[in-house]
Amino acid sequence: MSYALVTGAAKGIGKAIAARLAEKNYHLLLVDIDADNLRETATELAAQYHVNVHTLHQDLSHPDVLQQVLAWSTPYHDHLTVVVNNAGYGLNGAFETLSLTEQFNVIDVNIKAQVGLSYAYIPVLRQFPKAYLLNVASTTAYQTVPYLNIYASTKAFALSFTRGLRHELRHSTISVSALSPGSTDTDFVNRARMGSHTRSIANRFNMTAASVGKIAVDGLFKGKAEIIPGFTNKLNAWLPKFFPKAFVERIAGNIYEPKEETPAAVLSAS
Repeated sequence: MSYALVTGAAKGIGKAIAARLAEKNYHLLLVDIDADNLRETATELAAQYHVNVHTLHQDLSHPDVLQQVLAWSTPYHDHLTVVVNNAGYGLNGAFETLSLTEQFNVIDVNIKAQVGLSYAYIPVLRQFPKAYLLNVASTTAYQTVPYLNIYASTKAFALSFTRGLRHELRHSTISVSALSPGSTDTDFVNRARMGSHTRSIANRFNMTAASVGKIAVDGLFKGKAEIIPGFTNKLNAWLPKFFPKAFVERIAGNIYEPKEETPAAVLSAS
């Protein structure tokens, strides 16, 4: 009887990763800020895969979140062999126009929670002959992204942190991987408050959350250092290094710069 802990598991990629793990007979510990969707996801996965699913409604930006998550998960530590730090979000807009409080919140969730939970669960994972830690980054980690600046910067941190941690734990029983998805059909664009211009571009390249979840879990169990789902996303991660940074930043800025919405554009995005 093995357990897997997944943060940001109520919907999207987190839910898809949890489903793939349940399909592989893992019982689940699911954490999310969205209580309603978390409850629905738990019911759905338990019924579909006949596994035990335990949930914790929690905002990972809270200062004492680490102690709360650890206390909740402690009864399952003797069987917890997989930890997935998936929770994260971004905000679309110019740095100076976005609330500083909100931007610090992004950093708290995308960086502080990931680092804290990794630190907390490494001793738990070490007790097993084989265990796995997956930290979610993004294809934005491979370049500067104006107007999605804080998010992309946190994901660059996540990628660098995870690769460094993988090297440090290379002689241990823990396999550490980073997942870098690109555009995915999730609620990310809504929470990031992206306009119709950016949404329309993203929609051309969207992968389904289910396909990303499958690739993520399969890559994790194969021990891959970096998991980039889809050929287009691999290309987007690889190409920027061959072009001047100012050129790459201009292209990214054109994609993510908020455009003035016409009434028709607002209607189509609603």
